[in-house]
Order: sequence, then structure tokens, then C-alpha cells
Amino acid sequence: MSLPALDAQTAQPVAHSAAGTVLLSVVIPTFNEAQNVREMISRLDVALKGIAWEAIYVDDNSPDGTAAEAKALAATDDRVRCIKRLGRRGLASACIEGIMSSAATYVVVIDADLQHDECILPRMLSLLTNDSADLVIGSRYIPGGSADAFASSRASFSKLANRIAQMLLGVSVSDPMSGFFMMRRDRFEQVAGELSSIGFKILLDIMVTARGHLRVVEVPYEFRERLFGESKFDARIGLEFLGLILAKLTRGIVDPRFVSFALVGTVGLAVHLLALLIALRLGTHSFPIAQSIATLMALASNFLLNNMLTYRDRRLSGFGLLWGFLGFCAIGAVGAIANVGIASWLYSEHSVWWLAGAAGAVMGALWNYSMSSQFVWRTR
Repeated sequence: MSLPALDAQTAQPVAHSAAGTVLLSVVIPTFNEAQNVREMISRLDVALKGIAWEAIYVDDNSPDGTAAEAKALAATDDRVRCIKRLGRRGLASACIEGIMSSAATYVVVIDADLQHDECILPRMLSLLTNDSADLVIGSRYIPGGSADAFASSRASFSKLANRIAQMLLGVSVSDPMSGFFMMRRDRFEQVAGELSSIGFKILLDIMVTARGHLRVVEVPYEFRERLFGESKFDARIGLEFLGLILAKLTRGIVDPRFVSFALVGTVGLAVHLLALLIALRLGTHSFPIAQSIATLMALASNFLLNNMLTYRDRRLSGFGLLWGFLGFCAIGAVGAIANVGIASWLYSEHSVWWLAGAAGAVMGALWNYSMSSQFVWRTR
């Protein structure tokens, strides 16, 4: 359920919490945002004056020392705390972990790069404390809002993703891809168990998972330019978004990672054919040897790309990378046997070559994906 967008001038006074209790937890997922840590707290201090709040930094072991900066600040400001995550990465999972660590009545997710306007936080909070909404979204695409600070490529992706979400998933708000939202913590906990920990767009996941049972209001704000650090936007975000859309359309039957895994497999096929062609053109190998070399190169390509893209939050390194590759090869060998076996059986029964081939390929891919996820990268 969606309510009309809130005009910037209609905010009501915010109710205060009881003495000694935190009313609002500000969850700030971070990766390489050390230069913005103290400025964010300074801005929150001004915007949330008179409100009992805390800031929860959730850092993915940033190499620039973001966690150390947040902890140094926490040593002098008891409103600040930091969760430093080891072996786990990703904005969605960071948001979930930060919110679930909160005991406040209300929680807000805000980017660490200072591009979200913290000045609208009291207006967002007033809608929740007055019981006018369960979820309040900071929107760039309603009157009074602006996304002019977006780079052209990011703006195009944002608009396209919004349209896809609205058409395919039935989301009626103007900015379902917003990373700036506030809600009641108890309402979040009702859907938390069904949320995907993969990807950057947790708001869309929340709304779809809630199945229309949240009262939603949008508040306009102007998206600002980044002052320090670099944007995390890249092609992986697009893959994760497509994976989330597919997962929600199939009600969780298809895992969000599978889209990336399948695309990597397509790249692997191209690598295989190219390596086979080169080996044969060199004229120094028989076909079985050339095919073996091409197969090994395709396996290596698939493994490294999956480690970098599909399972980047579970990325292997060191000896783990070697053992992971050996396991991936073993799983791929069994998948190939299953592929050939199923395809051969179907062909003997129905003699439709393309159906038999496709069925074998799909079963092989599903086997490789499920076993690799469980035993190589050890995802949930």
C-alpha cells in the first residue's frame, strides 16, 4: 500500500524517546569511506538535534581504514558504534546486519558518501512516530526531489531499473531503487528472514517481500554530489539487480546469484571455443589434447570470474583459491557426466536433439551451481 508523497512543508514535530533509550538507529554501510565518517556524524548531530539516535557503521573490512576511523570516533562518542565484517561483503547484507543489531524503535539506512540529504530525517521520522506510515522512502523522482547529481550512465540505469521493478514486480512507488529509507524495526524483522543478502537494492526486496502490507510514503530530497571517495556503481550491480528480479518473480525458486553464474558459464563457453580453435590452428595437438586444454582453460575462466563476480562476498584467496579451483573442477566433471547422461537418455527416448541437449545443459548447470555454492564458496 502506498500513500501520497509528503510535501516538504507538512512535517510534524517528532516525538522524543524516553530518557536513556535510543529512538532511531542510523545504519551506515561502508566500504572505503574513511574520509566521510566524521563529517557524517557532524551532519547527523545537526539534523537530529533533540532526537535520541545512534549511528551503526557496518564496514566490509575497508582497506582505507574506515572501520578504524569509525571506532576511533566511537571511543569519544557513545552514539557511534562499528561492526567490522570479515569474510562478508555486500550492501544488502550489511544493511540487514546493521538493522538486526539495533534495539531502537525506528531504523534508517543512509549512504556513507553524504549524497543523501540527512536534513529530511526528522520529517521521515515524524511520519513513523505519528503512525502515518510503516516505511518512508527518500525519493529523487517526486516533485521537490532531484537526481541531477547522477552521472549519465548511473542515471540511465536508475531510471531503467525503476521501470523494470514497477512493471515486473508491481511496485508503485516512484523510487524503488532508493538506498535511503526509514522504517519501524519490528516491521523490518517480520520480513528479514526472506530477504536476499545479495545485491545493492534492499529497499525493493523489502517492499516485494512485504507483499503490499506496508504503508509507504515518499519524501522528496535532492541527491548530492560525492565529495570524497569513489562510487561503488559498476556492472556487478546490474547483474545483482537482474538476479533479485528473477528471484522475486520465481518466489525464491531461482537464487539471485544464478543469473551471474549462468552468464559466466556463457563466457566460459566462448573461452572454450576460442582456446580449442587456437590449439587446433597451431597444428601441434590432436583434437583430444586440444579439447582437454580448452576445457581446462574454460574451467579456470569460469572459476576466476565466479570468484570475482558471482561470489565476490565469499571471495577465495591464497590456498583457498587453489583448493576451491580443484573442487570446482571435480564438481564440473560430475556435472559434465550428468549433462551427457541425461541428454543421451532423453535423445534415446524422444530423438529430439535440441531438447535433449538443452535439458542436459540445464541439469549440468544446476548441478554445478548448487554444488559450487555449497561446497566451494560455502554460501547459505
